[in-house]
Amino acid sequence: MARIRLYLDLIRFEHTLFALPFAYVGVLLAASGRFDAGVWLWVTVAMVGARTAAMALNRLIDWKIDALNPRTANRHLPRGLVRPWETLTLALVGFALLAWSAYNLNPLTARLLPIAVLFLTGYSYTKRFTWTCHFWLGVTIGAAAAGGWIAQTGYFEPGAYALWAAVALWIAGFDILYATQDVEFDRKHGVHALPARFGVPAALVWARALHAAAWLLFGLTGTLAGAGPWYFAGVLLVGAVLVDEHRLVRPDDLSRVNQAFFEANVVISLGMFAFTLIDALTR
Repeated sequence: MARIRLYLDLIRFEHTLFALPFAYVGVLLAASGRFDAGVWLWVTVAMVGARTAAMALNRLIDWKIDALNPRTANRHLPRGLVRPWETLTLALVGFALLAWSAYNLNPLTARLLPIAVLFLTGYSYTKRFTWTCHFWLGVTIGAAAAGGWIAQTGYFEPGAYALWAAVALWIAGFDILYATQDVEFDRKHGVHALPARFGVPAALVWARALHAAAWLLFGLTGTLAGAGPWYFAGVLLVGAVLVDEHRLVRPDDLSRVNQAFFEANVVISLGMFAFTLIDALTR
């Protein structure tokens, strides 16, 4: 059990709360009041598998960079708490769970599996050559929301694309905020990130703009899906939390980035799921 807890800490399992609720939002919006326990089960397994694989690979690929960065030097691989082969095994188990789920959902999810694996694997390498790495991460995690939708329907619809884009911009925005902590390190060691490329003040403007666009796209998603008033109440909550999130972070004070990164975004993801669920149950 101690080893399992160590593995869960390695992949920051609690951060699954960012993406999993939006996969459920995709299922709820696409279901139009129907409930299929099998879809919910396999979406959950797919999300746990995908996130385990992505985080394990990220830790393995960034191992030597993490060891040099004072903020990340205490992670498991630099400290020798977990061996590289264990981390790789975790990633392979995660991909196996994702594949198992995809083939148990519908033909489209199975056909999209190689693309999902490409994006899940590729993110960790993008920061080595482009400051647009935040957008790659956003598109990758946003695919979980669209994945929930097509898991339910077996095909894409306009609402699925809108939800994908909304989550992608939301994720990209807060990943930019998170990267403001490492500007000097990234510049010194050639790690590409938007704050390192353009500076912290510009990065905060980018993050605000992306989050404003994400908020509008959440509203568009509800309109395309024919959602009810409870869903749009959730969109209002998202707007309020995003405003507060950006109030916490200023160019001359980055001390509350972690609070903005984790606490605010958990409220957004769980809040949108809760309001979407209430909306589905009351219609």
